[in-house]
Amino acid sequence: MDVRFWGTRGSVAKPGPTTLRYGGNTSCVEVRGVDGTLIVLDCGTGAHGLGQALVSAGGPRCDGHLMITHTHWDHIQGFPFFAPLFIPGNTWDIYAPGALGQQLERTLAGQMEYNYFPVTLAQLGASIRFHDLVEGRFAVGAVRITAQYLNHPALALGYRLQSGGNVVVYSVDHEPHAPNPAARRDGEPPGHGEDQRHVEFLADADLVIHDAQYTVEEYPQKTGWGHTPAEWAVDYALAARAKRLALFHHDPLRDDDAVDRLVEACRRRARAAGSALQVFAAAEGQELRLIEHDATVPGPTSPPAPAMSVGPHTILVADDDPTIVRLLTLALEQDGFRVVTANDGKTALHLARVERPALILLDWQMPGADGMEVTRALRGEADPFLRNVPLVLITAQSGAENTAVGFAAGVTDYLTKPFRPAHVRARVQAWLMRRRSEAPRAP
Repeated sequence: MDVRFWGTRGSVAKPGPTTLRYGGNTSCVEVRGVDGTLIVLDCGTGAHGLGQALVSAGGPRCDGHLMITHTHWDHIQGFPFFAPLFIPGNTWDIYAPGALGQQLERTLAGQMEYNYFPVTLAQLGASIRFHDLVEGRFAVGAVRITAQYLNHPALALGYRLQSGGNVVVYSVDHEPHAPNPAARRDGEPPGHGEDQRHVEFLADADLVIHDAQYTVEEYPQKTGWGHTPAEWAVDYALAARAKRLALFHHDPLRDDDAVDRLVEACRRRARAAGSALQVFAAAEGQELRLIEHDATVPGPTSPPAPAMSVGPHTILVADDDPTIVRLLTLALEQDGFRVVTANDGKTALHLARVERPALILLDWQMPGADGMEVTRALRGEADPFLRNVPLVLITAQSGAENTAVGFAAGVTDYLTKPFRPAHVRARVQAWLMRRRSEAPRAP
C-alpha cells in the first residue's frame, strides 16, 4: 500500500510560518491498494491539494472511495473544494458513520447550502453514492476494510485497511475510556473493555495513524473533548504490537518545534519499554510505501448498512441525582429518544421489565439496589432481551479494579462523571448501532 498525508492538523486549519514542516491543513490521507484502488481518509482542508493533484495527473476519469470518520467540520470542510467531485464521469463512494435517523448525504448537503457555499451538492458533476456505515467489514477493490467506533463527542468510526498483506489503521478523534489505557504492569487487573477492544483494532498493524492532539500534561484540562494524549497513543501502539506509529491530528496551538519535542518524548517512551516501535509525526506531503507480503483476509464485500429505524427508541435512565437525570433526559430527547426515569434500583428493575428499553443508563450508587445489583439481576433474567440489553454504568470511579468488576458482572460500558452531553449522545448512538449491527437480520 502507498500512503500520503495531505492534512495532519486537528480542530482548525493552521497555515503559517510556524507549521511549515508538519503542515496546517486538517485531516486528509490518501491510500492506494495493491490494485490501485484509491481511498481517501477524511476530507478536511487537505483534500483541496489532493483533489488538485488527482486532476492534474490526467487520465480519462478519477474514481475513488472517501471514508469519513465523522462529520465535524475539520474532517469535511474540504469536501466542497475536492475537484474530482466536480467532473462528470467520475464515480465516488462516500462512507461515514450512520446515526439512527440521520443520513450522510443530508449532512454534507447542509454545509453546501446557499448561505454557506455557492455550489450545492446536487450541482456536483460526479456520480456520488453515499453509504451510512455501522461497525463491520467490507471490501473496496483489493482492500479489506474494518470499521470500528471511536470514543468522541460525535458518532465516529476508525478504519482498518488491509491490502497486499499490509495493515494501515486510521484512528483519529479518539479518547481513551480510562486513564493510561494500555500501559499496565503484570498482575494488575485488566483495563477498560473498550480500551482493550481498541488495542485489538490496532493489532499488528504496519502503520497506525493515531490521534495525538494533547500531551499527558494537557489532558486533565481537555478530558471529554474526544482526543488522545500522544504518550498514550504510544501505549496503545505498544500494546497492539504495531510496527510504526504516526502521531496525527496535531493541536493547532502546537508549532513545528513543539511537535518535534513531542515526537522525541514519545520515542523515549517506546525505547523505555524496550520496543522497536517507530514513532514519527505525520507531515503534509510525506509518503510511505508498505512492502507487499502474503496474507489472506476473509470477510464480506459489501458495506454493513444501519438497520432501519422503527419508532422512537426507549432509554431507561436510573439515578438518584435529579440533576443528572435531567441532564441525560435533555441530551437524549434531542435525538428523538423516549426517556423513562427511575431514582432507585428497585424501580429501575421494574421499569426494565415493563418498558424493555433499548438501552439502560444506571448509576452505580443508588438506594434500594445499586447499579451492580441491578446489573446482576438483569443478566440473570430468563428473558433473553433483558439478558442482552446494553447496560451502561454511571460512575465517578474509573479505576481498573472497579471497571473489571463491572465488566465481569455484565456491564456493557461505563459513563464516567463528569461527562459532556455531546459525548453522551455519541456514545448512546454507538452502543445502539453496535447492538443493531450485531443482531441477526431477517432473511
